[in-house]
Amino acid sequence: MSTEPSPRSVHPDEPHRQGLAQRLNWLRAGVLGANDGIVSVAAIVVGVAGASTALAPILTAGLAGLVGGAISMALGEYVSVSSQSDSERALIAKEKRELREMPDEELAELAGLYEAQGLTPETAHRVAVELTAHDAVAAHLSAELHIDEDDVVSAWHAAGASAAAFTLGAILPMLAILLPPAQWRVPTTFVAVLVALAVTGWVSAWIGGSSRSRAVLRVVIGGAAALAATYAVGSLLGASGVV
Repeated sequence: MSTEPSPRSVHPDEPHRQGLAQRLNWLRAGVLGANDGIVSVAAIVVGVAGASTALAPILTAGLAGLVGGAISMALGEYVSVSSQSDSERALIAKEKRELREMPDEELAELAGLYEAQGLTPETAHRVAVELTAHDAVAAHLSAELHIDEDDVVSAWHAAGASAAAFTLGAILPMLAILLPPAQWRVPTTFVAVLVALAVTGWVSAWIGGSSRSRAVLRVVIGGAAALAATYAVGSLLGASGVV
């Protein structure tokens, strides 16, 4: 019995598992959707609050931004990811056709790819033969295109995650602007939004494996700038009597 540890047990934090692209797809869409929902709706309601203390226009503008933004995010994710998945499926179909029509040429191509990675010609040919016998399509998709046939990203998953996350993100500034007394609406919204952005920045960096502090700083500064700008515009319009 072999005592060699499996790659998963040696490196449990590395993505040695199927479905990674699908999970990262909806996680990415969800985080981006939440971030956009927080910032865009917060900017809208803060801008309106800068011009008027009446709740009706703030609520109307916020709900319009929430509904329109959620639909826009879902549509954008669906179109974007559909293009990606259509391209991947076309490449998969092309590879299957080539394997049917020219198996010898494809075997030589696969061996050449392994040889280019540093294997000797004999070893590269042996690896190509064994992998082709096991699953020719998977071997070629992995070596040539870095695609897993069972892990093509779903446009519907991305669209649903983005729309749901945008809605959840947008609810926060809506509650922050509507619940407190008039004099506390804008300060409360600023604090709630910046804290929420810090969380989404940290999560997005965790997903991507990048610097948490840098990601948090980027989104917090960007969000604060957006809120300050829209509040200033609303205040100027309100003070000038335009609205």
